[in-house]
Amino acid sequence: MVAAMLVGCEKKEQTSSSSQIVARIGKDVVTTQELENEFRANNVSLDRQNDPNAVRQVLGGLVVRKYVVQQALAAGLDREPSVLLDVLRSREQVLENAYLNRRASGRSPGRADIDQFIANNPSRFAGRKLFNIEQISLPITPEAQSFVEANKQAKSLDEVDQALSEAGLMHVRQLGLLNSSDLNPDYLTAIEQRKPDEVFFVRAGATGVFFQVTGEQARPLEGEAAANMARQLMRADVVKAEAGLAAYAANIEVKYEGDYAKAMQRDDGPQSAIRK
Repeated sequence: MVAAMLVGCEKKEQTSSSSQIVARIGKDVVTTQELENEFRANNVSLDRQNDPNAVRQVLGGLVVRKYVVQQALAAGLDREPSVLLDVLRSREQVLENAYLNRRASGRSPGRADIDQFIANNPSRFAGRKLFNIEQISLPITPEAQSFVEANKQAKSLDEVDQALSEAGLMHVRQLGLLNSSDLNPDYLTAIEQRKPDEVFFVRAGATGVFFQVTGEQARPLEGEAAANMARQLMRADVVKAEAGLAAYAANIEVKYEGDYAKAMQRDDGPQSAIRK
């Protein structure tokens, strides 16, 4: 299937008219449609697509990618099972996102819905705040995890900094900002009701962060900017809801085989309720 896709792409490129071609890399070409799609993928606005700096960055990156793909194909990497599976996975992810976004596009909110959403989320709009913070970040290794558990009640960042240095753990201390619109309501409440010099800890992926709030400033988001942001957030909520519906439908259709049937069995009994 992948090989057929590659052949199809090659034929399409060979039949492209010269007016649609913006670059040639060996036997491959870059078409205007590909470049426009690359601008879209890189969030380059229409008014910047004629900017020489933007063109150099985006088109240059596309040329490098095509060149490296040529080298990969010449090395036969497209025939390796693990690569074929990764290509298939990428294709499936693109189609999944396209389907969910198309479903979401059919449920565009009206102005009344947008106004209601803005009113229901003051921390993201009229009551939006920026919190100035000082933070210490560290990669979460097994040793760092033990340190975090032992120092969650630290009284100051200086105390955390000193303890990290004594433990020989890599860390970085710096200033930063928190946007109230990015915080879940419970965490925002905890920050707003903080004690003087209170130290907080959060995890962000594979990184842990100790921080103190050193100040705050009101940054309301209003007018058309608020409406545009509301549309984006509401669309994200719809996409999430569509993904939930798809997961429900998939669970109805699926039939697991062998040991995986037991592994994927749901426990909806009393013990499951207790764990929640």
